This record gives sequence, structure tokens and C-alpha cells, in this order.
Amino acid sequence: MHATRLTLVCHARTQAQKRGRFALDESLDMDWQAAVLSEVGRFKRAPRVLCGPELRAWQTALMFTEHPQVEPLLRECDFGRWQGQALDDIQQAEPAALNDWLCDSRAAPHGGESVGQLCERVGRWLHSLEPLPGHVVAVTHPFVIRAALLHALQCAPAMFGSIDIEPLSSVELRFNGRWRLRLEASIGRG
Repeated sequence: MHATRLTLVCHARTQAQKRGRFALDESLDMDWQAAVLSEVGRFKRAPRVLCGPELRAWQTALMFTEHPQVEPLLRECDFGRWQGQALDDIQQAEPAALNDWLCDSRAAPHGGESVGQLCERVGRWLHSLEPLPGHVVAVTHPFVIRAALLHALQCAPAMFGSIDIEPLSSVELRFNGRWRLRLEASIGRG
């Protein structure tokens, strides 16, 4: 049986991330055009490269391939009316709603997608990859990567806030009958 290899890559930093805001569909906060195809040789064999539909995911995916495939299920969490707003402003204006959202994975006080709904969506996407052997690189968002890790490790959505995802970080999952987290050695590589 051939395994499915999935490398999840977080998009590069944006102004919204720098400023502690829920993201809009914005460009990267870097000269992304200079970075195009800069990661093409990262893997021994060319993987299939997928990305979320947002501009920041697509621009980051161009580091790996000229033609990333947009996958709608990799889209950012729908933050509803909080989209574009600063977390500090929401804390001031709607402290109870923010606390509810942070503590209850079923809550969506912003009118968008709850953490639980996000986890279900990402779980469906991971399930669709299971019968497909080969290597997939998926460039997406911190929330989507958190949801994928929870699904793979069979953790409760309550653990969602316990995972930090940095811009341009990556994590690998493998499926061979069940999902496994794979960490690779970086010390001693030349």
C-alpha cells in the first residue's frame, strides 16, 4: 500500500497578522514575486501543490510551483463580521462573544464558521486525500492547519487554541491506514 504524504505549509506573513487582525483577502507582506519558485527543489520529486483560494495562499504556493491548484476546502475560516477587525477591538467591544468563541468550539458569535465547523470541513478534505497515494503540498492558513492536526491526532476541538502556526512553517502528515504526524530531523543537515 502506498502512503499519502501531506505537507501543510502556512502562507507567508500578512499585514493583518502583523497587526493582530482577522484577515481579509490580502496580499503577502513581502516581495512574493522575488520568491516565486524559490522552493521548487525542496522535495526530491515534484509534489501536487494545492492552495486555499485567498490571494495570500496562492502567492505563497507560487514558491513551490508555477500552477498551484486552488482547493476551496483549504479556505480560511469564515470569521463573519469580525473579518478585518483587530482582536483587541473585539475584546473591547464584545468580550463575552469573544470568550464564547474561544471557549466553545460550536460557537460562532461573529456569524461565520465555528471552530467545530472548520474542523469538520478540514476533516472531510483529509478524508478525500486518503485513497490518493503520492505527495501533496497544501498551502493554507494557520486555522486550517490547526484543524488538520486535530483531525490527524484525533484531538478534541477544545485543543484548537493549543497549537501555534508561524508564517511559512510546515508540518507533515502521512496516511497509511491512519493519519500520522511526521517530524523530520533538521539538525545535522548540510
